[in-house]
Formats: sequence, structure tokens, C-alpha cells
Amino acid sequence: MDFDDIEDHSAKLFRAQTHIFNQTFVFINSMSLKCAIDLCIPDAIHKYGQPMSLSQLIASLSIHPSKTCFISRLMQILTHSGFFSQHNATENEQEVSYVLTDESKVLLKDHPFSMISLPQVILDPILTLPTLFHTQNGVTFWDCASREPKLNHLFNDAMTNDSRLISSVVIEKCKGVFNGLESLVDVGGGTGTIAKAIAKSFPHLKCIVFDLPRVVDGLQGTEDIEYVQGDMFEAIPSFDSIMLKTIMHNWNDEECLKILKICKEAIASKDKENVIIIDVVIGNEKGDSELDHTKLFYDMEMMVLAIGKERNEKDKAKLFFSAGFN
Repeated sequence: MDFDDIEDHSAKLFRAQTHIFNQTFVFINSMSLKCAIDLCIPDAIHKYGQPMSLSQLIASLSIHPSKTCFISRLMQILTHSGFFSQHNATENEQEVSYVLTDESKVLLKDHPFSMISLPQVILDPILTLPTLFHTQNGVTFWDCASREPKLNHLFNDAMTNDSRLISSVVIEKCKGVFNGLESLVDVGGGTGTIAKAIAKSFPHLKCIVFDLPRVVDGLQGTEDIEYVQGDMFEAIPSFDSIMLKTIMHNWNDEECLKILKICKEAIASKDKENVIIIDVVIGNEKGDSELDHTKLFYDMEMMVLAIGKERNEKDKAKLFFSAGFN
């Protein structure tokens, strides 16, 4: 198998994974639509009579102040789904504005062909019971996983499946990242899927899989892999390099900053601050690709399930600089 065949195989696997994720999270489209209807967003923009800025929209909605920070992300996915159109800011306008599309016009209460009743009945809580995880269960997702072995197993198994594809792509496309490294801590490394793949491809590299006791308890290490129990919010083993695979999107900025500062303290060589981040990078996607939509699904999922979010390059850079990285 030549290089072109390998690259084509990886691309097909990645597209397959993206499609599965997209279909898994497709319900977020429905829930976002329900939010728009419940908050009367189409009517608010229609009543305004011209492109409506985000701040003006927020001010017009009947929503608790603690929830206003989520409206921009809701509008992001609704715009990507075609329910609103984004009116780009000019030099004199500091924020984007929104206008109705044909799809959102038929969600107006007084539209002669209003379709507002259909999603309202289909998405009624009596049928779907969609709630924020913490509101529904009284504890965070992570606390619940620590108490419920079945949920803990399902989550770890899901992360293992995800890591299989990610590891193949990372090793194939990012070999240079690991050249010259002698040791690596995979923080929140789960059952060690990625660490095992890296250790196999780079025999000189000593790897530690660092995770909570409920995740790594009972797992057997090898000559190149060691499992270490601990809490990344307290301390991380000191090694040459640290890897965070889909960790930061689980947490808000404050928690991410804390994690990064602990990472900086843990790096053995202060001359080379090697922190490897494998995570979603979100931006102002305007295309119609399934990958872009999946990223937005993930962002909404992090908002509902945990306290995290997906970030763009600027957001990530700000966190790194704030943590003291150059």
C-alpha cells in the first residue's frame, strides 16, 4: 500500500467518523430550533424590522441574565442551519447582526403559513424530556459517571472508540510532533488507546496514562506504558511533554486555565514547554460541510452536558498566554 492509498484510507475513516458524529448529535438541531421558538427569536427579529445585533436580540428576550452568554452560540448553530442569516459587521459596527430567512419566516406566530405548531408538539418535553444534565440529575455529568458504573463504562468505551481513529490520524499526519521526545503524559488518557499507539510507533518514548482512579484502576501497564491515578486539577506527573486530547472542551475558561497552569508546572524541561493539544477548533464556518456542522453540534453538547465549549484559535491562544506559555 503506497502513501496515497494510506492517505485515502485515513480520509475515508475520518469522513465516516464525522458522519456518525453528525448523525448522533443531529438532535441538537431540533433542540436549538425549539429554543428559538420558545424564546420567540424569529418574532423578535421580525418586530425589530432591520438587521438585529446580538446585544439588541439578547435585550429583547425574556431570559435569565445567567443564560445570556449562551445566545451567541445558539444563534451560531441556527445560522449554520439556515434559520437566520448573518449580517456582517462593518467598520462602524462592532458585532454581527441577524436577519430572517425563508425558513424562520414560517416560524413567525402571525405568518399565514406558520409552521410553529409542528416543532412545538414534536419537541414537547412530554415526548423528549430534554434538559440540562445538571438540572435533570442534580449533579454534574462527571459526578454522575463516578457514581454510576454503567455510565462510567459506556463513556470510557466511547472515548476508546474515538481515540482509535484519532491515534491513527495523529501518528500518520503529526509524526514530527513526537520526534525527540523522551517521555509523555497523556492527561485524561482514559484506557490508554492513544498512548499505546504512540508508544508502538515511537519505541523510545516512555508514556504515562494519567486519569482518575475510576478510569485506570485495574489496568495493567507494559514496559512502555504506565497507568497513574490522580486528578489533573491537583497535580500532573512531571515529564518532558504533556498531551491533552479532547480535554479542554469539557471545561470553562477558568478550569482550562487552571489545567494549563498545572501542565506548565509539571513539564520537566522548562526550556521546551511541550504541551500537545488534540481538540476541536471552531471558527466562523460559513460552508455547508458536515464537519463544520459537527463542530457546532459538539459545542452545544458541551454546553448542555458539561460546562465546556469548543473554541477558535484565538480563544485557545488567549488561554495559553494567560497560563504563562510563550
